Amino acid sequence: MPFPIDIPAVADEALARQVTARWDSLTKPPGSLGRLESLVAQLALATGNARPSVSRKALVVFCADHGVTDEGVSAYPKAVTRQMLLNFLAGGAAINVLCRQFGIETLVVDAGVDGEPVPGAVDLRLGPGTANFVQGPAMSIAQAEEALNNGLMLAQRLSGACDIAAVGEMGIGNTTAASALFCAYSGTAPEAAVGPGTGVNSEGVRRKAEVVRLALERHRGVTEPTAILAALGGFEIATMAGFLLGAAANRLPVVVDGFIASAAALAAHAINPAVLPYLLFSHVSAETAHRRLLETLGVRPILDLDMRLGEGSGAAMAMPVLDGAVALYENMATFAEGGVSNAL
Repeated sequence: MPFPIDIPAVADEALARQVTARWDSLTKPPGSLGRLESLVAQLALATGNARPSVSRKALVVFCADHGVTDEGVSAYPKAVTRQMLLNFLAGGAAINVLCRQFGIETLVVDAGVDGEPVPGAVDLRLGPGTANFVQGPAMSIAQAEEALNNGLMLAQRLSGACDIAAVGEMGIGNTTAASALFCAYSGTAPEAAVGPGTGVNSEGVRRKAEVVRLALERHRGVTEPTAILAALGGFEIATMAGFLLGAAANRLPVVVDGFIASAAALAAHAINPAVLPYLLFSHVSAETAHRRLLETLGVRPILDLDMRLGEGSGAAMAMPVLDGAVALYENMATFAEGGVSNAL
């Protein structure tokens, strides 16, 4: 077992006071920039730097196929995962457009897409996709551990090359896997944990809930966090969870995308709760259970735009908010510099 992994604690009262003092010295009423102030404070505590930077950005899209698609849980065939992987590499997907617009480097990871490896993708393949977790475990414990370690190593590699990272995903069937993980880690009922995903109708949503219920029944004796991930997860979700843990170990803040990425964060949190202060949750998805999952983690999203695309699109949209927050913190005049009275 590669865990527990050593993640530095972020509690630093002196550093927190330093950040607050900097904000309060700027030409504005105390606290008037609201969440922007607390987001910068989170970045500072995560990095251990009172003047954090978000200039160098990277977004990692983790891709893999899912055996649970055999249960008819998606509106799209499994082949779309590979087609979208090729679209990412060609630069034609929504996430490519957003990353170009906001100056974010994009990495595409093949964690287990059906078919031959694709040139240009980061090859962290664990197989052609997971098994159908209604019939048995999605992956072996050894595969789950390898996925986590793959993510750890990728995070370690990126930690010296960027100031902040973000995660997104692609994998037909992965909302069902995310829902199953949410239920297993939190005790949430299947009916409260499933949604339309790629656009299934109400009967499809009922089918997904039944599939999740059957999977939970089959794996009801599984309680250890990594074993739950092996039983019900996806190769991309497990690799992403490892990436989040590895980023935290290297004091690299990560912006988390929507429901599936948040399920990876839930898994990472179950493995090591110290990961949470390093994660910024970009948005609350229109996917039904995402708000409940965020509430389970006790976190607040930055945006609420009714998005449910995945790919990292919500995480990319949140990056300009962080850019603006850090720019204000770094470049506003202090009361002394601006010749403005700060007498209350």
